[in-house]
Amino acid sequence: MEQQDEGPQAITQIVIVDDDQFQLKLLSHQLSMVGYKNVIAFDDGQTALNHMVGLVLDTTIVILDLNMPNMDGLEFLQKLRDAKFTGALLLVSGEDERVLQSAETLASSYDLLVLGHLNKPVQQEQLQKYLKQLVAQREKLLVGEKQHIYSAERLKVAIESGELVNFYQPKVLLHSGELVGVEALVRWEHPEDGLILPDNFIDLAEENELIDKIAQQVLRNALVDSNIWKKSGINITVAVNISMYNLNTREFISYLENELLTSGISPNELILEVTESKLMKDYSLVLDMLTRLRLRRVNLSIDDFGTGHSSMAQLRDIPFNELKIDKGFVHSAYDNATLHGIFDGSIQLAKNLGIKTVAEGVENEADWSFLDGSGCDLAQGFFIGRPMRVLELSEWKTQWAERYAKIAV
Repeated sequence: MEQQDEGPQAITQIVIVDDDQFQLKLLSHQLSMVGYKNVIAFDDGQTALNHMVGLVLDTTIVILDLNMPNMDGLEFLQKLRDAKFTGALLLVSGEDERVLQSAETLASSYDLLVLGHLNKPVQQEQLQKYLKQLVAQREKLLVGEKQHIYSAERLKVAIESGELVNFYQPKVLLHSGELVGVEALVRWEHPEDGLILPDNFIDLAEENELIDKIAQQVLRNALVDSNIWKKSGINITVAVNISMYNLNTREFISYLENELLTSGISPNELILEVTESKLMKDYSLVLDMLTRLRLRRVNLSIDDFGTGHSSMAQLRDIPFNELKIDKGFVHSAYDNATLHGIFDGSIQLAKNLGIKTVAEGVENEADWSFLDGSGCDLAQGFFIGRPMRVLELSEWKTQWAERYAKIAV
């Protein structure tokens, strides 16, 4: 293939599967025009699968039409899953956008790497954009492959020795850009492996009854850090994630009340972002404690709204006063009618219930611009600020004020 080597993520071959001969020729030509010469085209799925046996699959891209006779694209996806395909996929169809989105979701549920989907006729600019994204996507996968597996005993040592630290991501008002809060995000500062994200240890903590200790440590650190910001003139709310598992006993609420009293932080300056837990046992106890917390003026936020981690039933039962719209319905919603519709519906629902809204996953200026005039109250995401240590917030605040002055024009 006549293309500069991108390292271990280089593309060794592109396989096109489409029953339309014109589309095969058009895609082959488009790929050739941007330097991809090692392109093989097939007009039926089984022949393509036979060809792929023995290929280096993790450096192969498959461009797949969904609507084909004999073996359609959905069956082809199942075959790729069964073959443990580790390359990348681009889905193509003349069907409507919702069908393409559903097929992409299905492929992702098979643990296949999906670069995106394209409508026919395929535009060369869009095709090239997805191919350029491949290196970044592969890098993410490689990071995932380097994840370490830890024992519950090692995690317990980390908790007791203070290896867990808080990072904070800013939350700003959309209409003014003003910093009004942060979300506390736990990290494990491992002495050998570096900074470890919570995806690598939260499930382990829940399964081994360590999640309470983590929640307590994050809460205590957040209240201590709130006082640090207050001394520098930054008066903001701090949000702490808790799962409903944390509320399976009354110990956590007693701990929380004691920590608030010790720190001097007002309850209305604390937000508990509540997520569903697969280990929740007594829903009535959870409801009792969350209601008590609201009576004490602690703010409650329903986290990841719109995903399997939240539900309308929780919104009905629990006295939330904040709704966080999951990043999956915010990022790129400006370019996706389905996401746009779900986002608008979530905003309207929150307004009807009289609670404020936070849009997560604001990753670029297009996401930020999309929120303008949407009725959403707050925004959070990498475009605004990445998670940072406690003492970095003051410098970020100054830099953000300068950036906001430019984008608000």
